[in-house]
Formats: sequence, structure tokens, C-alpha cells
Amino acid sequence: MTNIPNSSSTASQLPGDFFSDDEIHQFRERGYVVVRGLGTSESRQRMMEVVRRGLDEHIAPVEYEAELQYPGSPASFEAEGGRTIRRLKQALTRDYVFSEWLGQPKLVRRLQQILGPRVICPLAHHNCVMTKQPAYSSETGWHQDIRYWSYTKPDLVNVWLALGNETRANGCLQVIPGSHREKLSRERLDDALFFRTDLPENQEWIARREFVELEPGDVLFFHCLALHAADRNTTNDTKYSVVFTFRGGDNLPVAGSRSASMPELLLTPSITS
Repeated sequence: MTNIPNSSSTASQLPGDFFSDDEIHQFRERGYVVVRGLGTSESRQRMMEVVRRGLDEHIAPVEYEAELQYPGSPASFEAEGGRTIRRLKQALTRDYVFSEWLGQPKLVRRLQQILGPRVICPLAHHNCVMTKQPAYSSETGWHQDIRYWSYTKPDLVNVWLALGNETRANGCLQVIPGSHREKLSRERLDDALFFRTDLPENQEWIARREFVELEPGDVLFFHCLALHAADRNTTNDTKYSVVFTFRGGDNLPVAGSRSASMPELLLTPSITS
């Protein structure tokens, strides 16, 4: 396990490095919280340079819209828009700016408030730049991110950094508040483990959805059990988001599973370091 140290561990802790009590309560009760302006303009600019180069040159590993077969995605690689990139995978290997982002005290210390003193970033999940490009972006159905993950506890946190504006028009994330505390029976999910939209009891939950509109540098923290979805991008500009997942030190991946298939990063040993 690699250690990414807190980039200013010897500096005094600042109030801006932590969630407020109200924000912690919101995360616990609603399953998500937004912190405005957490990502600096300098780091976002550096990330965008890496992202544009990756998209222009199709630098592997990537995921194409045609691979997903979601509503709105091209039918095949040979179809029009078939080489539209949905995700730039393995963001951490693309440039050191992503490691610097993970080591920010204002990020790590907030995660420690939720997950405990040992914060670990699995590289097998997310660790990517999600793009939603015009014309060929697809819809993402309602789902929980834990569906293909294997840990001793379903208790992980996703951190979503907006590199640009995220609005209803370009397919911002939608979240059902409180859904992370709902125990879903298998019958409420389809074969691909998406939340079924044809069931009246599910429709009641979907009606509670909230659109999480973000400005550049805003960060969304959401629980891996929170039901979320996204519509297509109907604008002329691509939407870019950097996404990583985190677990506490006592929440181990299941041996032999995909979750245990790649290295992990220990971000910092203590909230008081």
C-alpha cells in the first residue's frame, strides 16, 4: 500500500479543512453533501490540460460510450460517435496533479471525519475523469456504486470534483436523499442491478430526487449506497468530473474480488498529524 502524505501535515489545521457539524449531519442523513470551491483554479487548469490531451489522443485506458450500451450511447464502435470517450481511466497515473489533489488537507481531513483516521483510496474503482460529451452522451440509470464492489462493509465515500459547470442541461448528477439508509430488496433492482423505474414503490423514491448542480471547483461527497443517476448532455460543451472513492482502514476489500485486484493508497495516518 502506497502512502500519499498530507501535503502540509506540519501546518496548523484550519477551520476550512473540516466539515461543519451541519455538513456532517447532512451527509449522515441525506447521503451527500456539497462543498463549494474546494478545488483550486490552478489544479483544475492543470487537470484540464491532462484531460484534453487524453481525449484528443485517446490515451489508454479509456471507456467508450459504445461499451456501455446505455440509452443514448452509439450502438457500436463503427456507428457514428462510436469512439466517444466516456471515461479516462486510471487518473492517478496520468499526472501528478491528481496525487496532489488526493493529498490536500481540506479533502483528507473531511474524509477522516466520515471514515476515521485511516483513509484509503482504492485504485480499482473510479480513479477516473468522467466526461459527458455533446450528441453522444448516454443516460445513466439509477444505481448504487456498491453494486459491483466487494468490501466487508458497504461503507465507502465517493468524491466528485467538478472541473466545469454541471447543470441539468449537461447531465449533472441526480441523487435521492436518504436512499443510502434504505435496505433495497433484490426485486427492486433489474438484472444489471439498476433501480427499477417501473415499480410504484421505486417511483415514489425517484420523485424525491435532487439535481446536484455544481460550479467549477465544487466537490460532491456522496455515500456509495446513495441512489444516483444522470441524464444526457444536451449542450454543445463537454462536462468533466474527477472522481475517486475512499474507504476507512477497517473496511477491507474481499480477497480474490475485483476490489482487491489493484493497489491502494493510504492518504494520511492521523487527523492530527
